[in-house]
Amino acid sequence: MRTRAMKTIKIGEDAYTGLTRVAGKLQMRLGRPVSLNEALRYLLSLSRKGDRITDLAGSWEMSDEEWDEIRSLLSEAWRRWRPSGIGS
Repeated sequence: MRTRAMKTIKIGEDAYTGLTRVAGKLQMRLGRPVSLNEALRYLLSLSRKGDRITDLAGSWEMSDEEWDEIRSLLSEAWRRWRPSGIGS
């Protein structure tokens, strides 16, 4: 087993509090102790998930009414859209 080098960083009280909250939520979900290091690695993995637009698929929950409104607005925009230089 390879030993990883450890580093010391300084973070503010608010960041520390937030990190401990994340660790606590992970601990409840996983049912085992979670270190602050693991919580930080978890947060870093979340930031990598948004690197591709396809990673966002399914992340926006909307009601049928919201979808109907969006579809209606798009239909209206496409109905009125005219490329420049055509039909002028």
